Amino acid sequence: MELRYLSAPERAVPVAKSPAGVRRLAGTAESLDDLDDAVACCRACPRLVAWREKVAVEKRASFATETYWGRPAPGFGPADARIAVLGLAPAAHGANRTGRVFTGDRSGDWLFASMHRTGLANQALSVDAGDGLALIDTRVVAAVRCAPPENKPTPAERDSCQPWLVRELALLRPTLKVIVVLGGFGWAALWPALEALAIKAPKPRPKFGHGVEFDVSGITVLGCFHPSQQNTFTGRLTEPMMDGVFQRAAKIAAG
Repeated sequence: MELRYLSAPERAVPVAKSPAGVRRLAGTAESLDDLDDAVACCRACPRLVAWREKVAVEKRASFATETYWGRPAPGFGPADARIAVLGLAPAAHGANRTGRVFTGDRSGDWLFASMHRTGLANQALSVDAGDGLALIDTRVVAAVRCAPPENKPTPAERDSCQPWLVRELALLRPTLKVIVVLGGFGWAALWPALEALAIKAPKPRPKFGHGVEFDVSGITVLGCFHPSQQNTFTGRLTEPMMDGVFQRAAKIAAG
């Protein structure tokens, strides 16, 4: 794997062991590299820590010979991105295995294939962290950074993780033009994060839907159905539908 934060850091990385620790460390991260290091070491939510590490030991049979990451998945993409893509959480045998958000599962296959078709990724392949994938002007993040049981974080876990998202958006703010939100969970998590940055959201909060678009203090927020198997297998989300959202995001980001 070619993840920067897999290498031994030059300095010891403080570990967040509580929601207060997350708030403190997120608030003091001076760069996305600092933030990624802190996220990758987080142990603030006991249920999520226990689950991600259990999965990493028991593994799925098809990945039995692999070494799982078994830690939180930081964001992925350039620090000067003009587009942010916000998802739900790492998959147990996807990012929790590979260490890179949306990598190694069917949702990631759909996401990065669409981004490749629309000029936001150098390739459609999303297999492991060393597969050469690079994002163009785009950074992918998750509302919750650990794989949750049944892919369902609790409200408390979402709130505990929020300072990582708030700080990531703050660090991206100088260049950020568009936020593509994948699914209703990410949509609900975004608005409090923007408010924490003193970015005034519409009242009442906008309702999620595929293709909905809102301007929030100069940032365009776009809704997109999540590329879950439930959505892609049933045809609720098609490739042209997803491509249309990313084409719109790329057009706005280009100015």
